Amino acid sequence: MNASSLLQSYQHFGVHLGLERIHQLLEKLDNPHKQVPIIHVAGTNGKGSVCAYLSSVLTEAGYRVGRYTSPHLIDWTERICINQQPISSTQLQQCLERVVAATQNNTETPTQFEIITAAAWLYFAEQKTDIAVIETGLGGRLDATNVCETPLASVITSISLEHWQILGPTVAHIAGEKAGILKSKCPAVIGELPELARIVVEKRIQELDCPATWVTPAIDLGQGFAEYQLNQNADKIKYQLPLLGKIQLMNSAIAIATLHTLQNQGWQISQTAIKNGIAQTQWPGRLQQTTWKNRNLLIDGAHNPAAAIALREYVDNLNSSQPINWVIGILATKDCDDILKALLKKGDRLYLVPVPDHNSSSPAELATLAQIICPELTLCQAFPDLTTALDAAVASDNLTILCGSLYLVGYFLQQQQSQA
Repeated sequence: MNASSLLQSYQHFGVHLGLERIHQLLEKLDNPHKQVPIIHVAGTNGKGSVCAYLSSVLTEAGYRVGRYTSPHLIDWTERICINQQPISSTQLQQCLERVVAATQNNTETPTQFEIITAAAWLYFAEQKTDIAVIETGLGGRLDATNVCETPLASVITSISLEHWQILGPTVAHIAGEKAGILKSKCPAVIGELPELARIVVEKRIQELDCPATWVTPAIDLGQGFAEYQLNQNADKIKYQLPLLGKIQLMNSAIAIATLHTLQNQGWQISQTAIKNGIAQTQWPGRLQQTTWKNRNLLIDGAHNPAAAIALREYVDNLNSSQPINWVIGILATKDCDDILKALLKKGDRLYLVPVPDHNSSSPAELATLAQIICPELTLCQAFPDLTTALDAAVASDNLTILCGSLYLVGYFLQQQQSQA
């Protein structure tokens, strides 16, 4: 059984938050999570970009850097990297087999996410990584990554309403879950939060006596450059920003602020390493320019309302009043209504598709919803598959954007790869 089928066999256990199973599992594996210093990153949006910046800079600074993120776009190996290089399929399979063997005689079967998380810890410990950048899967407090008592830094990038069915009905509830990654006296780095979320996080920081850095966005210098100054006493740093969108002014600033906390703990990270590391950062599937049949295409996850708002803002700055061709697929568990409200404007064309191999919203139902939300669309049509929709969309000269789900973006990239 290969890594993918092995992991698929755990899929039906679903999302089941809690730390008991992962602690039991890691103990049987000799507690690999205690052997690697970590930066722990939570947040509704921006987690992946911040992890990508951090791992790129720390690699540039000469460290052996593990990075654990989710979901993957094409292959499970993307989730577990050392110095930007994904784990090999063979190594992933070997780690997974050892993790599965350690689950024997457990009172409760671990979830798929717990299995892959344990494999990541095992790999990072055995590969003797100097540091690992660990992204939470869902929430924070009860997430399987939340097993380290003394992180070098705990980072909360942003908080908005997502996964409310699991994390709680309000932004304050969700903030409480994300603040669960904060640890006593360990540095906290926090992005801009809505007022109700900020109050919850601030209270937790005080209770735990965390040295906290509240981050403001970097300044946009134009031409793809930004400038950031942590505080009046810190040096200004000017750097090239390779990832697109205004949100990256915040994400890159969060990464730099986190690197400052590491410098204060004795980690050797030069200004040059920060500049070069950020300039070399890659994070596919997020405001990524690509092509379909030699026509320009922008792809972006935009899988929740906050991400959809950021995408629309980027497009409006880029494209002013030109109508957009939207190729959209959204999971049934997502807030379809608010995602479509954020994206659609008068004159746009909408091509709706299913998200393959996932619990997808019906394209026909999304079409009905979209026509209520934005009755002045030039076109609103459901398609049976992505290829047909993209072919129809790129036939028009308007900017075409594929979005609504990272799984859909991953499926597109897989199709693109297989045709190369």
